[in-house]
Amino acid sequence: MPFMSRLPKDQTSTDATESNAADGFLEGALSRLRRKPDPDLEDLMKRIILPSLPVSDEEMARATHQDLGLKLARQDLWEDLADRIDYADESRLATPGGEAASLLLAFGARSDLVAAAEDAIHDGMNPDMSGMEAMEDILLDHHGRHALALVVALSHFDIGWALQTATTSGELAAGPDTSDRIDAHFQRAVDLLAPYDPQELDSPSLAAAKCALLATQRHPDRRVADDYEKLITLDPDCPRHMRALGFHLLPRYYGTYDQLELEARRTAARTGEVWGSGGYTWVYLDALATDDAALIRLDADYFIEGLEHILGIKRDQHVTNQLAAFCAITMAPDRARPAALPAGSEATRSRLHDCLDWILSKHLTELHPLVWSQTLMSPGLTPALPSRRALVTRGRHAALRAIALRFAKDIAAGHTIAFSSSGMYRLPAL
Repeated sequence: MPFMSRLPKDQTSTDATESNAADGFLEGALSRLRRKPDPDLEDLMKRIILPSLPVSDEEMARATHQDLGLKLARQDLWEDLADRIDYADESRLATPGGEAASLLLAFGARSDLVAAAEDAIHDGMNPDMSGMEAMEDILLDHHGRHALALVVALSHFDIGWALQTATTSGELAAGPDTSDRIDAHFQRAVDLLAPYDPQELDSPSLAAAKCALLATQRHPDRRVADDYEKLITLDPDCPRHMRALGFHLLPRYYGTYDQLELEARRTAARTGEVWGSGGYTWVYLDALATDDAALIRLDADYFIEGLEHILGIKRDQHVTNQLAAFCAITMAPDRARPAALPAGSEATRSRLHDCLDWILSKHLTELHPLVWSQTLMSPGLTPALPSRRALVTRGRHAALRAIALRFAKDIAAGHTIAFSSSGMYRLPAL
């Protein structure tokens, strides 16, 4: 996600239990990235023929939009940048996997500034604000361009979030001065976007930014469902917005499991012309990946119907890999979990895990290894990752391991499992 919501204001470093659980999850995820397959599985994996795409169309599209935003900012072509963001918003331009180009452009445009601030914060220092002041001056020169206000507001938001995270983790000394800086960044972000109405301007990027900024407000729980409804209505094609809604309706943030279920059904009803039942599935996807207790209210039949609709409508291999990895890894019976599964949810989790069979046989035609590596990480967490090459290698191992486990009997009988643009098929034993 191009920008990330910070933790709720009442969730501080004193939440040792949840922090330790998150640390344990990351250690487990990284150890699974490094884990070699069992010898028997290694043999089974050799009987799988699956084209692998280390650099996918989705990655190339995201990089193209981000790099363009970065280039225009470095060359001080701010009017051009604003025009590009406006066009991306108006046309609902997106990557093959559905990421909004307008937000990717805005991310690229502020990436130099935010990266420099984050480097200073990680070194235990307060960031130099001269770059931020220069961005504010640009706004004065281009008064009324809401696309540029978006870039500057999200720069403040990202820096404030980085400061908040560093003080929570102990990287940066906490105190009144730091707290004031954090609040000043967040308040400035809110003030910059306040004059602009996303509905009047037909701007999903503004609506998405305002949803992210709910994390900086008091009692965001009173607005999260309504604000996300407006965002999703503006851009129903973008699954990122629905996934963010479900994530923020978890009890650890701004909602309840009952609200999560209600909003998932309401979202499915509103986006039925685009996704069929898929809206229900998108809303639950990151919530389930983050909190096993979200299985309590899940309607498994409806969720699986949504999976089928998404894969039938969005015939994109990035999305197919995302959903296959979700079923294979996130719903895996051997996945390390910080707590026991809620009573009665084991059967639901098992049903979702079993969906891997038909996703592989009907929809997967090529492997995107990075998607599988990223699925090992919890949504919203950004640990120090191994090298890209290591992620690609381990992502491929994770995918082949999951496929080998599902088709172990066929492979043991001498078949080879092969994937092509025509789908999956079994090659008979020689």
